[in-house]
Amino acid sequence: MKKSIVYTKTGDKGMTSLVRGMRVSKTHVRLDAYGTVDELNSYIGWLICEVDDTIHRDFLRYIQHKLFTVGSYLATETENKDPKAASIISEKDISRIEEQIDIIDGRLPRLNRFVLPGGNEPASRAHICRTVARRAERNVYRVAEKFPVAEEVLIFLNRLSDYLFVFARYESNKTSEEIFWEQGDI
Repeated sequence: MKKSIVYTKTGDKGMTSLVRGMRVSKTHVRLDAYGTVDELNSYIGWLICEVDDTIHRDFLRYIQHKLFTVGSYLATETENKDPKAASIISEKDISRIEEQIDIIDGRLPRLNRFVLPGGNEPASRAHICRTVARRAERNVYRVAEKFPVAEEVLIFLNRLSDYLFVFARYESNKTSEEIFWEQGDI
């Protein structure tokens, strides 16, 4: 079997292809969106390296697969073609995140102040993932201003950032107290 070539040289002039072949600029709003989703996926992989619980690691792996699905969806010319089944985010995917949020949040102390990112290594990494998830969501809304975007994709990204927030709190509470914003001089 011949090894595939990593470089194609087709992007050397600042253009790339969407799914099914349409050529667009590398500054196209879709590329910014799915590039940020890819960045988030990488950060979640980095987070997984610090997570010691198998259930949480497995759920984060599930999220990675779903983020790949989101990237595939965003790379599809939804204005001209229906995305493939493998590129669809479903209500079930959203419900699965919501269930995890409810489970984790049920184990946390009540929140009555703003949390600062930090606490320990996995909590800090989860907070980075949360902020990148929010940026990905904003970028996908920019896509939605010009092209059709399934509501489930937008909801999924919103719930994902909520999940990452409660997961960061969970990790922080395992080994230390959370860091809260103190108004005024400290």
